[in-house]
Amino acid sequence: MPVISDPYAFNEDDLYVDLKSVFGHGHELFLKCEGFNFAGSIKLKAAVEMVEAAERDGTLGPDSILVESSSGNLGVALSMIAASKGYEFLCVTDSRCNLSTRLMMEALGSQVHVIAGQEANGGFLGARLDYVRALCASDTRYVWLSQYTNPSNWKAHYRTTAPEIAKSFPQLDVLFIGAGTTGTLMGCARFFREWHRPVRIIALDSVGSVAFGGPPGRRMIPGLGMSMRPPLLDEAYVDEVIRVEEVDTIRACHRLARHGFLFGGSTGTVVSGAMNWLEQHHTPGLTAVALAPDLGERYLDTVYQANWLEDLYGDELFSAPAEPAEDPSGGV
Repeated sequence: MPVISDPYAFNEDDLYVDLKSVFGHGHELFLKCEGFNFAGSIKLKAAVEMVEAAERDGTLGPDSILVESSSGNLGVALSMIAASKGYEFLCVTDSRCNLSTRLMMEALGSQVHVIAGQEANGGFLGARLDYVRALCASDTRYVWLSQYTNPSNWKAHYRTTAPEIAKSFPQLDVLFIGAGTTGTLMGCARFFREWHRPVRIIALDSVGSVAFGGPPGRRMIPGLGMSMRPPLLDEAYVDEVIRVEEVDTIRACHRLARHGFLFGGSTGTVVSGAMNWLEQHHTPGLTAVALAPDLGERYLDTVYQANWLEDLYGDELFSAPAEPAEDPSGGV
């Protein structure tokens, strides 16, 4: 019986969903569920690693005020850790952050600043980062962990997520990982580059993200994608990139929900791209794993809300079969 004193001490790390019954096609895909902890997402791992590293090197002290730019999940994880450890925390987000996520951060005692405008070249993210930099320059008490550049972000997954997958799937062939800050992607990719057998690392990105190049476009589902090249990204560790349209993200989410699995938008992107890749490659006996960063409760007013979907994507969204559509992909 687990008994804990700190909320970040619990994280279910060995739960997988076999998606064959949901998507059929005879392709096996095991979905690693990362949302079963008190922060509700995989971001708990990076948050713990970054905070503890800052404490060890003396950057973070008793009078410090944590500040971070986040579209949601890291903000919740840091809110939980800050409440447990007695720090103040300010999350800088933007209008795409789900309402329930903002309310969770505030319930945990954090302040939330919502950026309304966009920076000319960096979009919402650029405006968020400008605000954080100005805040840190105005008061030395502010400590910015900077998930976009902090090596502890990817080290958390090198140390935890990747070894967890390796233990459960010693014959792993393909790993599908969504790309945001690319902390999860880089940590897992570095681990499996050193492993005893080759593993194909496939990154899933949103159409409209410029993380791997290409033109910027509208992105309304938080979690994956970037309006700048991620500083942590090293494309030498990535075998292939698949870009997924948001409509296919939503269709995958709803297909999962109709089978009783309520996942977040990032998971819809990863699953849609992964199932499409498996359908195209027809490789019998392939062992494939995908990462589900969070669950779906925080997306009830967006991905699972009919009026929100119709306003943004029109009433044709579910007129086609709710299968992952053909997604543009290319090697890196």
